[in-house]
Amino acid sequence: MNTHNHRHRNAHPDDQIFFCNQHLLLLQKAVDELCWLFNHGYSRHSSIKLVGDHHKLRQRQRVAIGRIACSEDNKNKRNSKCLKLSEIKNKHLIIDGFNLIITLESAVAGAVLLQCRDGCIRDLASVHGTYRQVEETRSVIKLIGKTLAVFEPASVLWLFDKPVSNSGRLAQLVRKVAKKQHWNWQTDLLDNPDQTIKTSNKIAITSDSVILDSVEYWLNLTTYLVENCCQDAWLIDFS
Repeated sequence: MNTHNHRHRNAHPDDQIFFCNQHLLLLQKAVDELCWLFNHGYSRHSSIKLVGDHHKLRQRQRVAIGRIACSEDNKNKRNSKCLKLSEIKNKHLIIDGFNLIITLESAVAGAVLLQCRDGCIRDLASVHGTYRQVEETRSVIKLIGKTLAVFEPASVLWLFDKPVSNSGRLAQLVRKVAKKQHWNWQTDLLDNPDQTIKTSNKIAITSDSVILDSVEYWLNLTTYLVENCCQDAWLIDFS
């Protein structure tokens, strides 16, 4: 990977091939089949392997269809718990920090994004134990903050995975930006932030499907920001 790619969360070098127009019909068919299997109660891992093997999909394509697909039941339940931005005034929010920031970094830098069956926009990035800030990180945090400020939540709690290297530095940057802008934000580093978000009575901001199936209410902020502020993003619609 070259130096330029270290400064941005760019597209994977093979994504122009894996997600070109020639392959999109095949991927759409694979997603349809995967949704059918989920609807009929088949396990996630075996279903993705079955569909991936059948269509000879590469690993990144398998990751993609796994993030895109869901059962109708899960889609309907997630949608029923999704609040509008206009409904968060004076409410307390809890943010899945890496989930939100990395997707928006990817959007701004031109990496592939997936419009998924449940209405979420997801990326194909992964942390792998270490997070590296990119040139877009600070501007992404400001974009999130300025958008939320318009809708006046009572408080915002950012959670980051403590085991991930540089999570402390990212939390510090979030606090620094918030202090300068006079936003009522807090950050915390936890060994298992997902579990805390699942059981919190705050409104969750995440696109993690496992978390979405457990929370009481959530806000689809990523989709709002990509659609309204990142019009040049490489977004592939599988909805």
